[in-house]
Amino acid sequence: MLKGFKKNWEIQHNWQLLFPLLGFIGLGYSSYKLALIFTKTYHIIATIILAVIVFIALLKLVLFIFKKLENKWVVDFRWEIIRIFIVFAVTGSSSLFVGKPIIRAIGITKENLNPILYWVLFIIIGLIFYQILLVSFGWLFGQFKFFWEFEKKMLRRFGLGRFLD
Repeated sequence: MLKGFKKNWEIQHNWQLLFPLLGFIGLGYSSYKLALIFTKTYHIIATIILAVIVFIALLKLVLFIFKKLENKWVVDFRWEIIRIFIVFAVTGSSSLFVGKPIIRAIGITKENLNPILYWVLFIIIGLIFYQILLVSFGWLFGQFKFFWEFEKKMLRRFGLGRFLD
């Protein structure tokens, strides 16, 4: 069974199994947290059953997305797509953790600013840090080239491509 899994995901070394394992753990944790939101009762049996159902649904969705992106993203091995997804997840969460203290340090809060303006500024600051963190985490996870090309494409879409050349 493990040989079939390794062959399907083009895994050559056992350390590469870390990325599918992290993907399953992340998917399981997300499924459990979503199940808690839906059950709201913290009844453990109902939450676990719902978490399993959500896990299966999310796994099917992720595998469908993998098939769509497999032809679009240029990677050497299929398992690298999992690594790329993990970088996106870590970057998204980290940009929130970095953005909140910075916006607070600037003196911007929901109490002293119009809520709409607060959220617009929060999103802009978050996007700035997202761009930096995306390339940084891409480098840490061994996918710098992929994320640098992704970043350049994104900046061109924002109309900032002239700063790259």
